[in-house]
Amino acid sequence: MTYYAKTERTTVKRLPDRGVYDREQVLAILDEGFICHLGYVSSDGTPVVIPTTYGRDGDCLYVHGSAISRTLQTLAGGVQVCLTVTLIDGMVLARSAFHHSINYRSVMVFGTAVPVTDPALKLAALATITNHLLPGRWEEVRETREVEVNATIVLKLLIDEVSAKVRTGEPHDNDEDVDLPIWAGVLPVQLQCCTPIVAPDCMGSQPLPDSVARFRAVHAPRSGSV
Repeated sequence: MTYYAKTERTTVKRLPDRGVYDREQVLAILDEGFICHLGYVSSDGTPVVIPTTYGRDGDCLYVHGSAISRTLQTLAGGVQVCLTVTLIDGMVLARSAFHHSINYRSVMVFGTAVPVTDPALKLAALATITNHLLPGRWEEVRETREVEVNATIVLKLLIDEVSAKVRTGEPHDNDEDVDLPIWAGVLPVQLQCCTPIVAPDCMGSQPLPDSVARFRAVHAPRSGSV
C-alpha cells in the first residue's frame, strides 16, 4: 500500500481521523468524479473558484478550456492552484440540526499546473478528459481538428501534494437526544442516469452509442434504492 506524504497543506487538522492518504483510495475518488473545482487567487487578489471537467492519466490530472480563458491563462502563468473533487454519498440526518452532516468523499490536490504544448500530448490529454467524462466517447466521435486543438488550453497538474477526507456512517447524536421521538438516519444519495434525449437534428435512426449505454447501465438505479 502506497501513501502520499503529508504536508502542511494536506494534513487534515479538523477531525483528522477522516483524513486519507492512501494512494489507491485517493485515485479511486478522482476516477469516480468528473467535476472538479479550481481554486486560486487572481492577480488582483480576488479569490476565484471555477468548476470544470478533468481527466486522469497515471499521476497527472488534466483540465482544459478555451485558449482565451482567463482562469486557464492565469494558472498557466504559474499561479498556485487547489483542485478539489467531492462525491456525495448520503445526507446524515440527526435528531438535532447541529449534528446533521453529509457522508462524502473528497480530494484536494495542490500544486502548479503547467501547459501541455506538444500537439500529440495535447491531443492525448483531450482524449483522456473526454473518456474520463464518458469512457469510450473519444473513439466514437469525429477526429479532432487542428484548429480545435489550437483553440484549447490544456493544463497538467501532478497528483503529488494531495489528501482525501471521507465521512461514512450514521448520525452522532448527543446521548440525551437518543430517546427523542425524532427520526434519525442516513438518506443515501447516488448518481442516476435517466433516458437519453436524442438531439433534434440527429440524422437518421442512429443507435445509442456504446459509451452512453455502458455509462447509463453503471448508473442505473440500484436495486432496493427506491
